[in-house]
Formats: sequence, C-alpha cells, structure tokens
Amino acid sequence: MKKIAVVILFFALTSFAPAPSFQIALLKYNGGGDWYANLATSLPNLIKFCNENLGTNINPEQAVVDAGSPEIFNYPFVHMTGHGNVVFSDQEAQNLRNYLIAGGFLHIDDNYGMDKFIRPQMKKVFPELELIELPFSHPVYHQKFDFKNGLPKVHEHDDKAAQGFGLIYEGRLVCYYSVETDLGDGWESPEVHGDSPDARDKALKMGANLVQFALMADDPQ
Repeated sequence: MKKIAVVILFFALTSFAPAPSFQIALLKYNGGGDWYANLATSLPNLIKFCNENLGTNINPEQAVVDAGSPEIFNYPFVHMTGHGNVVFSDQEAQNLRNYLIAGGFLHIDDNYGMDKFIRPQMKKVFPELELIELPFSHPVYHQKFDFKNGLPKVHEHDDKAAQGFGLIYEGRLVCYYSVETDLGDGWESPEVHGDSPDARDKALKMGANLVQFALMADDPQ
C-alpha cells in the first residue's frame, strides 16, 4: 500500500542531517464553496509557528491541491476550510479515501456554514464510518501544547461550544473536523480579523498539535 511521505518522515525522525523540507496543502474542492477563504495568511502563519516551535522544516509556502488530484499524495497534511457548499465527485471521494487510508491526514475547519455540506460528502469518502466527537483525553489535545478542555474557541457564531470530531479508520485518526471555532481564522495575521493575541496563540498552538499529531506521533490513534 502506498504510504504518505515515508522517506520524508523517516529522515525527519532519524537522521542527524537537517530534516528535508515538505509541504502541507490547502484542499481545493468543487460545489461553489470558498475553499480559498483563508488563502492569504492562515496556513503560512501556522507553518511558521510550527517551524519555530516544533522544530519542523516545513516549506514556508503552502501548496494548493485538487481533491481528485494524484498530487495529494505528496502532502502528508492537508487542510480544508470554507463557508459554503462542498461537492466531491465519485472519483474525488475515492482519491481522498485512498489518500487517507495510505497515511495522509485531513483537517477540516468549518469557517461557519460548511457543516451541513461537508458531513454528507465525507460520508461518500467513508460510508462505513461516522464522525465522532473526540474526548478531551484524546492525544490530539496533548501534544506539544496541552488543551485539557479540548478544542479552543476562536470565534463566536451560534453561541455553541467548540467541538472536535474525527474519522477513525482501523484505529487511526485520519480526519479531524473542527466546528464552532474557526481555527483557520485564528491563524490569520492579526489585522485580518482583529483577534486577540490570546485567541490567536491558542489557535496556532492547537494547529501545531494537529501537525505534530499527524506527522510525528509514533502510533496515531
């Protein structure tokens, strides 16, 4: 089975030489939703934060990859966001499934308004799985940074608590879905949304936890 970035991760974890650079990508999808909502500064800021605080050597420039493209296998971590409609064709759903089964990781961040669209589309990707809310004890909340109360809240929308859901395939968390928080907005530069330093700090730390969990955990669950 094709594995994501096996050589990259092997050298990153075992070599005494500087770890090779790899990229993380933003997912481009069809349906009319604004996949590009946080295109300018969100992922670049998270990458910079990870490189400074986790000791990673992630390429500072994000990639953009289509849901149905074989190029997705080049990116061990893929981020997806937006406010509106999402549509995966059968081929795109199969490609995402193959990518995730092969070792890839997808972070979906509802930027408010995406929830009712993304849930049925992820059901096309994994018909046999359900999105389950992860307990606060899950390792994703206890990597470099500790979030004893789970997902931090960045933006208020419907006066609901932030929630983190997951798709778990054969014991491995392959997709993390953040709802009612806007992590990606919190990664944006401060002038974009005017978020407080504390909110941005928590968002970046939680994002770093996701990257560390996906790329460095010995046995992700």
